Amino acid sequence: MIKSMTGFGRCEIEEKDRKYTVEMKSVNHRFLDVSIKMPKKLGFFESSIRNELKDYVQRGKIDLFITYEDFSENNVCIKYNKDIAAEYLGYLKSMSEDFGLDNDIRVSTLSKYPEVFSMEEQTVDEEQIWSGLSKAIRGAAQNLAETRITEGANLAQDLIAKLDGMLEHVTYIEERSPQIIEEYRKKLHDRVHELLEDAAVDETRLLTEVIIFADKVCVDEELVRLRSHIETMKQTLIDGGSIGRKLDFIAQEMNREANTILSKTNDLAISNRGIELKTEIEKIREQIQNIE
Repeated sequence: MIKSMTGFGRCEIEEKDRKYTVEMKSVNHRFLDVSIKMPKKLGFFESSIRNELKDYVQRGKIDLFITYEDFSENNVCIKYNKDIAAEYLGYLKSMSEDFGLDNDIRVSTLSKYPEVFSMEEQTVDEEQIWSGLSKAIRGAAQNLAETRITEGANLAQDLIAKLDGMLEHVTYIEERSPQIIEEYRKKLHDRVHELLEDAAVDETRLLTEVIIFADKVCVDEELVRLRSHIETMKQTLIDGGSIGRKLDFIAQEMNREANTILSKTNDLAISNRGIELKTEIEKIREQIQNIE
């Protein structure tokens, strides 16, 4: 089982007077990069949230959005700040004496001054909040993981099909390579006979030239390694797991062998197949960037 690094998950949990909504989306990234947007009052849960996510994702850029609603009637209280009220009253009396004004301060007037009365949130039960929030986190993460698995399975199927197509190109080059040497030998032999006409032809010298040519265009080792890389990638996809980096390395090796094949050949048919191989390898490299 392999996972794509692209996915989306959402979960909503409502417990008693609290409601937690968690949404997360992910895209490809070399490492695990988590960005969390949530209310300030939940900030002390950030470390716990990151630890929860590690059980579901190993790589990818995760954008996490948390909405928290508290419907309880007793979540805030009014606080009377006596010291601040006394300070206001003292200054007002001083103003009355300094300027000969009537001191007409009433309780209703004094209560409207800033900070005389303030709203304070009640102490929250962190364990209770985390109980609901963690359920929402795990639910959204599970949904995210499922979408990543589904897309990963589709990616694996498409990649295996591309690898099978590459094996066909490799088989063609393997079968075509001996024909090139034979065609070169015949062409060289006919050319020499044409130039020398009835003169004796040094068959040993012709054979030497053919051997030199064969050694120059031989791609047997490259084909063996390329076939091995293709089979290894197929098996890695079947085995699954966190394989993105491994697949990327194998793709680089396949590209290196394809480049060598192209550089050695002077046959149009093999060159075309080599170009097809490089095209497929490039497609594969793009796709595996999205595999965890």
